Formats: sequence, C-alpha cells, structure tokens
Amino acid sequence: MENIITSGLQQGFIYGFMALGVLLTFRILGFPDLTVEGSFPLGAAITAKAIVVGADPLLAVLLGALAGGVAGAATGLMHTRMKVNNILAGILTTSAIYTVMLRTMGRPNIPLLTNENFFDRILRLFNITEGTLSLIQYKTVTITLLFVMVLTARLLLGWFLKTDLGLAVRATGDNEKMIRSLGVNTDNTKLLTLIISNFMVALSGALASQSQGFADVGMGIGVLVASIASVIVGEMLFGSRGLSMLLTGAILGSVIYRALLALGLRLNLPAEDFKAVTAILVLLALFLPNIKTRTQKPLSLPQVTENKEKEVGQE
Repeated sequence: MENIITSGLQQGFIYGFMALGVLLTFRILGFPDLTVEGSFPLGAAITAKAIVVGADPLLAVLLGALAGGVAGAATGLMHTRMKVNNILAGILTTSAIYTVMLRTMGRPNIPLLTNENFFDRILRLFNITEGTLSLIQYKTVTITLLFVMVLTARLLLGWFLKTDLGLAVRATGDNEKMIRSLGVNTDNTKLLTLIISNFMVALSGALASQSQGFADVGMGIGVLVASIASVIVGEMLFGSRGLSMLLTGAILGSVIYRALLALGLRLNLPAEDFKAVTAILVLLALFLPNIKTRTQKPLSLPQVTENKEKEVGQE
C-alpha cells in the first residue's frame, strides 16, 4: 500500500504539469491540441541530450520545457497564421517533432541512470547527497520537491487566468466571436495559450525522464488520453465550479489516476492491458455523470398537473 501511495504521488505530481497544460487547452481554451503527444517526449529528449553532453540538469530541464513551448508556438502559428485546421496542425507538429527527437538524440533512446539527475542536483544545492538518505527518505524529499513545484505552477496559472490577458484567454474559449467583437485578438490568445500549455507538458516530460532514468521517442504514446483521463477524474470527483477547483482537481485527478495504475501493477495486471484500462476509465468518467443526470429527470406533465390539483384541494 505504501508503494502505491508513494508512486501515485510522485508520478501524479510529475504528470500533474501535463494535466494542467491539457486542461488549459482542451477545457479552458476549447482547443483540441494533439501536439501534447509530441511535446512530452520532446521535453524528455532535449533534457536527456543536454545532460549527456554535460549540461547542468537544472538548465537541461528548462531547455526541454522551452522546446515544448516552441512546439506549441509552431502549432499555434500554423493554425492562426496559416489557417490550418487545429487538429491537423497538432498532427503535423507532432510528426515533425519525431524527426527532431531522432536528430537530437541520434538514436531512439538515451539512458540516464549513470548521470546526475534533476532531483540529485536540487539536493546538492542544500549539501545533501543521495548516499546520505535512505530510499524512503529520498522518495519523500523527491515527492515534497515535486509537490512544491506543481503547487507553484498551479498558483501561477491560477493568477495568470485571473489577469486581463487570462480573462481574454478564458473568454476566447467560452465565446470566441463575442470577445473578438470587443477588439481582442483571439489569434494571439490562442498562440500564447498553446505556448504555455506545451511548455508545461514538456516540463512534465523532462521530469519524467529524470524520474524513469531514460528518454525515448515513444514516451508520448497515450499520454494525451492519460492526461484527459486525469482532468476528467478530477473534475468528476472534485467538481468544476470555480477556476480554483478546476485547477486543483486536475492535479488531484493525476495523482488518483497514477495511483490506480500503480495498483494495477501491484495486482500483476499485464502491462499490455494498461491502454485498455485507461480507455475504460475515461469512458466510465464520461458516462457516470450522464447516469446522475438521467436519474434526476424532471416531472412529466401529468405528474405536475396532479401535484398542482392536490395543492389546490388542500387549500
């Protein structure tokens, strides 16, 4: 049980950045951005290559996140300037990213187990080495660090969405024609949102490569569905009333989703079945609210008439 909780927290916080990024585009902006499946492994690839050639892990993670922002900008420019369909723009960017990753790494994957990672570098800033900590202590410190990072990202994103520019982004997702009639350049708001979103997704990929000890060009397969599942689970369990609950729910949904995957491993669920389990979880998360709605049907016309006659008779 302890392993399930620690794995759920560690992986949930890492993928929480991606859940926030996907929430920003899919839920708030209303933009189906498929660039996610490219920017996630791109962040991992750039980070891994930078570390292998001798760059500081902190700088390497930042470079990986910035590469994701560039990928988001490419999708945004294709859609807003070249008027390419939003889904097709994401597909084209993801296809191009695959070549960029292979060119950057020189091979399909890069192992990082013998290199200093991001978490070790942070500990070294406080004169703490991994050898002085037990495995449980190291995981606890890592989880605490990730929690502080994702909480900071959540607070910054919440603050941004309450600024004038952030309100313009939210209005673009709610009613693009109306906000455009008020003089807001919706192309710029879309472009900015895609950059921020893919920056966070690539940051998630960069941190995932540090946690797993490798970067691979296939790391992005299925991450979009997983992140959407995290957002839906968070929204279903914690509600969507208010921006704060929406953002917090995405992170908590990511933790719960990763804990469920860890539980599946604990129960010896075959790894090849994980994608099917993910699809079923998303389907259930989408279907359960509909059941609740159906059970709360309004009274039919004969029932309403009968109730009114009873009230009149009582009077």
